[in-house]
Amino acid sequence: MATQGTPLVPLGEAGGTARDAVRRPWRMRGLLSRFTDRIERLLAGSEFDRGPWLAVALAAGIALWFGLGSPWQWLAAMGAFLLLALSAAAIWRGRNERSYVMVAAIAVSLTIALGVAVVWARSEIVGAEPIPAPRFERLDARILERQEQPTEGRIRLTLAARDVVAGRAVAYRVNLPLDQDAENLREGARVRLSVRLLPPAPPIVPGAYNFARRAWFEGLSATGAVAGTVEVLEPPKQNEGRLARVQRDLSSYVRSRLDGAPGAIAATLASGDRGAIPSADEEAMRDAGLTHLLSISGLHVSAIIAATYLLTLKLLACWPWFALRVRLPLVAAGAAALAGIGYTLLTGAEVPTIRSCIGAVLVLLALALGREPLSMRMVAVAAMLVLLLWPESLIGPSFQMSFAAVLAIVALHGAKPVREFLAPREEGWTSRLGRRLAVLFLTGLVIEIALMPIVLFHFHRAGVYGALANLVAIPLVTFVSMPLLALAMAFDMVGMGAPFWWLAGHSLELLLDLAHFAAGLPGAVKLAPPVPPAALLLFVGGGLWLALWHGTQRLWGLVPAIAATVWMLSAPVPDILVTRDGRDFAIVGEGDQVLVLRQSEGGYAQDSLLEIAASGTEPQALAEWSGARCSDDFCALELDRGGRTWRLLVSRSRNLVEERALAAACEKADIVISDRYLPRACRPAWLRLDRRFLQREGGVALYLASGRIDTVARTQGEHGWWRPREDRPRRAPPSTQ
Repeated sequence: MATQGTPLVPLGEAGGTARDAVRRPWRMRGLLSRFTDRIERLLAGSEFDRGPWLAVALAAGIALWFGLGSPWQWLAAMGAFLLLALSAAAIWRGRNERSYVMVAAIAVSLTIALGVAVVWARSEIVGAEPIPAPRFERLDARILERQEQPTEGRIRLTLAARDVVAGRAVAYRVNLPLDQDAENLREGARVRLSVRLLPPAPPIVPGAYNFARRAWFEGLSATGAVAGTVEVLEPPKQNEGRLARVQRDLSSYVRSRLDGAPGAIAATLASGDRGAIPSADEEAMRDAGLTHLLSISGLHVSAIIAATYLLTLKLLACWPWFALRVRLPLVAAGAAALAGIGYTLLTGAEVPTIRSCIGAVLVLLALALGREPLSMRMVAVAAMLVLLLWPESLIGPSFQMSFAAVLAIVALHGAKPVREFLAPREEGWTSRLGRRLAVLFLTGLVIEIALMPIVLFHFHRAGVYGALANLVAIPLVTFVSMPLLALAMAFDMVGMGAPFWWLAGHSLELLLDLAHFAAGLPGAVKLAPPVPPAALLLFVGGGLWLALWHGTQRLWGLVPAIAATVWMLSAPVPDILVTRDGRDFAIVGEGDQVLVLRQSEGGYAQDSLLEIAASGTEPQALAEWSGARCSDDFCALELDRGGRTWRLLVSRSRNLVEERALAAACEKADIVISDRYLPRACRPAWLRLDRRFLQREGGVALYLASGRIDTVARTQGEHGWWRPREDRPRRAPPSTQ
């Protein structure tokens, strides 16, 4: 008989396992509860603000749609986040205590799902199916938009027509030589013309500019060039396109008052027309980090609105009767908002300008209500409005750079050390000016750090001295050039604008001198190969944590930001780049030069290859390289990469070649590159990049040391601007033994 305390079940291994099985769920529940409690304390202690993070969640949903490749994946992502939100709501239901974790889980999950849905709907509504192949067509069309580009010697027309093959309304963008311009070739005119049309071009190689995606969201089915003369069937109506004509007339008027590049930049600041800026000056502005001054965006809209607000406020304050009866900040905010909207419409109402106008109007609203004008919530509201209206803008450099700059400014000036450094104190004007200049330089430096990865990701080159150049250029344009231009045009109404035009011209010459000086300094330009998207996302995540979090925990954002920076700096350069048509390719790593199949100075394909190769030197033709053995039809060469020798065979012509001889040459090669269809008898050891492969996969980047193959098709998925990728067998790279 068992005594008291004697176990009824022996304490063997089986008994211990049974007790562990009973205790394990309670242990897991306890661990989960403690983890949740820690997150709750972290969120409560850091004064968690949901508003900005909802904007981040909306952006994450949009980015997820672009990153995923097919409709079933988009539906699965939406379903997963909706299920997560419902699960969090079910767990939280019936509890009285406030839970930051559950609120955050529900709000963020629903917003991510909304982001996927919004951009998907936008794509289905505005997306334009591209024409299947190049063709020559006679069009009866209506002009939707006219853009003058005198430096390129052309006029760009956007036409509304009917696709006779598909039987649907389409929009085409075509180039017309400048010498064929006619008086009635304006918005609203009906014309008949012959055009050579091409489908919008996808990236020429992985990492290059994706015009096909942009054309899809702009509703363009093709681009091309006008062949012959244009017949005007119906002139434009008197009121149609009036705003565009005002913009062009203003641009022409400004250029007539100022000659050369200063006049072109003045026309850009006044009307948003960049078509007359010389390419050398535009390149210098880009390499000096001053390109943002040529794009009508936040700086210009803010300058117009701020000047109108202050001028209206000061003038109305001189009228005591009005000032005592009306709230002046509200009236000044209304006048400034009208000025900002008018300037936005006058300069073309592009998405970056509209985005800047929305943000500026929100700042005015905050000023009118007596709220803090520059806050993270205000930035978040502006970002969410833009993303809901134009979700595709998220992946463009304009959206990313402008909001990254604003976030950097708001976060820096909201930091406690900076606020204390700028706090009013008893001191002389020299000390106060010194502190302001120090913070201005620090602001430029922080903005440069925030923008550098974005610029390198999209453009593969960035100006290193942008912070120093902007320290002079931004005040020069904001407080000197733009006010002088406004005064010149105002005083021209009474015939007294000449002195102001002279001063404005000299200020813009100073801006150009600064750009050329900064761009010409040693090491002024940083070149970079394709930056991995995951590295950019990691950097953005760290930057958002630094900007949006509170307390000392925000410093944890430095960890992913630094890791992403190291990742970007160590990104490898492709060894071989092949364009989507196979007619151009580049070999990188043979000394300082890049080897190309044929030299075509100023050609788009070659310029794109040099950008992706992160090369600033002149390329060398493959046939002139001592390591290549070339005939009229093929070149054979060897490359040492990854501890082994790679043998390449590259075609140079489309002449007929005896199949047996070609098969024997292919058998000796590891990689064969050709813009022709190669016979099945051509079997290289690893990879055959012929026309058939390139039509299916697009441009190719090869990393020989790792055996990695990047193609354009792998990054496009089943989005409307790209056809689905075909399945195919893949051969492993040859052994390095």
